[in-house]
Amino acid sequence: LVNLALGGIAAQSSLFYKFYPQFAIDGNTISNLSVGSCTHTNMENNPWWRVDLLAVYGIGKVIITNRGDCCPDRINGAEIHIGNSIANNGNDNPRCVVITSIPAGASVNYTCNMIGRYLNVIIPNTSQILSLCEVKVYEVNVALNGRAAQSSFYKINFNPYSVIDGSKETNLYSYHCSATNAQYNPWWRVDLLGIYNISNVIITGRSDCCTQEIIGAEIRIGSSIVNNGNNNPRCGVISSITSTTPVSYTCNMLGRYVNVIIPNLYRHLVLCEVEVFGVL
Repeated sequence: LVNLALGGIAAQSSLFYKFYPQFAIDGNTISNLSVGSCTHTNMENNPWWRVDLLAVYGIGKVIITNRGDCCPDRINGAEIHIGNSIANNGNDNPRCVVITSIPAGASVNYTCNMIGRYLNVIIPNTSQILSLCEVKVYEVNVALNGRAAQSSFYKINFNPYSVIDGSKETNLYSYHCSATNAQYNPWWRVDLLGIYNISNVIITGRSDCCTQEIIGAEIRIGSSIVNNGNNNPRCGVISSITSTTPVSYTCNMLGRYVNVIIPNLYRHLVLCEVEVFGVL
């Protein structure tokens, strides 16, 4: 999983000494303030910290690392808010959770399953210091628990479930990729078993051969199973792909089914991983 916060822009309500807001998204979970990898506001009413993820994501999990060398109870009562509004510095966005306590130096996971660009941590309605040593933000790949299908089987070992097994192996003969027969309009589909707000889809192609065969494939998302789901609205077209780098497509669409289809061409469809990020 990719920590979305690492590429974000951080801000906070005030700055005590040189304990900058960016220190909470530097990838370092050292919890001693003096090391210089934790944030620290002044003592003030409603202290807050925010990360701008620079795009809208389906946020599944947030991990907070508390200060370890002093004062772990300062974070008690802090709230995590997630949303797309910058009103009141983002602190009016919907609340994910109230942090009751985090032991000194510990990291605690919070499940949110919310959509948003901004993630805030605020201690509301009190005068307090807010100090954070790391904030990690993760999407959830909802395809992992789905049901996969495809238009045909080139070989039984190249089955549709290989595309949602969590493996990034890109050699077809590792048996972590799917392959159809050569045919017109080959397709692959995952049923997410619920209607999700899908923020983005990541496609990993084959590396050992024939990488460009996937060019022209379309990603379609929706809740209709008519024509095996291939008539659902289109998110994107795969116009280029390399043998080593997965390609991400921003969708922001609602749907239960995610299809990949190569329309109007006679080809094999080979996929090594399809990741779908979103929330119910």
